[in-house]
Amino acid sequence: MEELQDRYIRFDWAIKRLLRQKANFDVLEGFLTVFLGEKITIVEILESEGNQQSAEDKFNRVDIKARNSKDEIIIIEIQNTRELFYLERILYGVAKAITEHISLGETYYKVKKIYSISILYFDIGKGSDYLYHGQNHFVGVHTGDRLQVNVKEKNAIIQRMPAEIFPEYILIRVNEFDKVALTPLEEWMKYLKDGTICPDTSAPGLSEAREKLKYYSMSPKERMAYDEHLNAMMIQNDVLDSAKLEGRLEGIAEGKAEGKLEGKAERSIEIAQKLKHINIPVEQIANVTGLSIEEIERI
Repeated sequence: MEELQDRYIRFDWAIKRLLRQKANFDVLEGFLTVFLGEKITIVEILESEGNQQSAEDKFNRVDIKARNSKDEIIIIEIQNTRELFYLERILYGVAKAITEHISLGETYYKVKKIYSISILYFDIGKGSDYLYHGQNHFVGVHTGDRLQVNVKEKNAIIQRMPAEIFPEYILIRVNEFDKVALTPLEEWMKYLKDGTICPDTSAPGLSEAREKLKYYSMSPKERMAYDEHLNAMMIQNDVLDSAKLEGRLEGIAEGKAEGKLEGKAERSIEIAQKLKHINIPVEQIANVTGLSIEEIERI
């Protein structure tokens, strides 16, 4: 029975179905607290064009957009397969979130701070870490100092760093994690990667997840929908892997064909050089080698 209890729902499914419920905010808050490095309290889950649930299952991306107690917006996105121009898309998503939460005619003071968190199950590029953080800083070209800007807030002029205003980006490369889970961050990474949670975990959100994200706590209907989701994901990944394999095989075949053509061309040039050396007329060399007169004359 213990084996059944230790099976947990994947985080992407939980975000789609369970973590939108206020009763389960503690799981999501724990996740955000660990990855953003500060205590996060969620006030509400927001809806927009980018994160509305639809009748059709979305395997490739799962979005959730939340507002925290500091009136900041947090976007969480899970990406299961490679997508071209991924960075451009998350930039667009952040820009859209900013514009969705400021009305025409309002002052720029109303612009919300945005956090974009991407949980990636594909190789986005080269890098030795499994967690990357992007933040805006204005650095002096000659002095190397970081610029502080004057901001009017509550009728007072205060200094703030640009990073307090501009969006922040977190890229979580799940497949690159291969460490023993000792810290709360590593425990969350382990759950994201293989769905396991330590029985004695003290990581924020994970102890709650052990109770709320159990596979066998779902109703039979919910388990069936979840199993179908996993099966569809496996089929999709198999299709993508097959397409990649076919592409590689086609590339190898084309490479061999091109290699044969290149070898034949090199052989023709070699023959033409020898025939020219014994003063055979260019026209005859062209007939023998298949090279044009111009090509032969350039040899």
